Amino acid sequence: MSLDTQYHYPVPPPDGWTAEDLDRLPDLPRHTELLDGNLVFMSPQTRFHSRVLSLLEYGLLGQVPDGLGVFREFDVRLDRRNRPSPDVTVVPADADTGPKGTWLRPEDVLLAVEAVSDDSVERDRELKPRKYAEAGFPHYWRVEPADGLPVVHVYELDPATRVYALSGVYQNRLELTVPFPIDIDLTAINNRRLR
Repeated sequence: MSLDTQYHYPVPPPDGWTAEDLDRLPDLPRHTELLDGNLVFMSPQTRFHSRVLSLLEYGLLGQVPDGLGVFREFDVRLDRRNRPSPDVTVVPADADTGPKGTWLRPEDVLLAVEAVSDDSVERDRELKPRKYAEAGFPHYWRVEPADGLPVVHVYELDPATRVYALSGVYQNRLELTVPFPIDIDLTAINNRRLR
């Protein structure tokens, strides 16, 4: 791409974008989220981010009980002005909105996972957990890098206050009993084949 390439960014309406606009706006980058009526364009993924998402996606796919499904980087329509795209989401299998569906309902989300990258620190540590808790997601994991390996911060929702409580920080191995039995070797992030 030459330096004189003209970029044409969409001009927002006076009251901001809506969840429906994401399905209608032409030429949006593949990974665009809507937060508080603002379009958020994701930076290119780092190798670490891509590998950690694969590790967790395949780890969860191999362990989810019958009746649950795993989505990677798929939108959840929280409300008219918020349509984030968690890095990994676990939902009931019947929550699938079909081959042409572009988003999931918040009441169907059992677990949302966000892997923190340089441009998403504030969103993944503060904004998204608050929105996910308000929407009632029972479980939230935040994944951060430490010495080239993922560290998983596991949160559970207090349904009375709609606030997340930290239930553990996991290095090397993620072993949990909720929302279902999970055992993922976090040191396998650089394996060529995930098992």
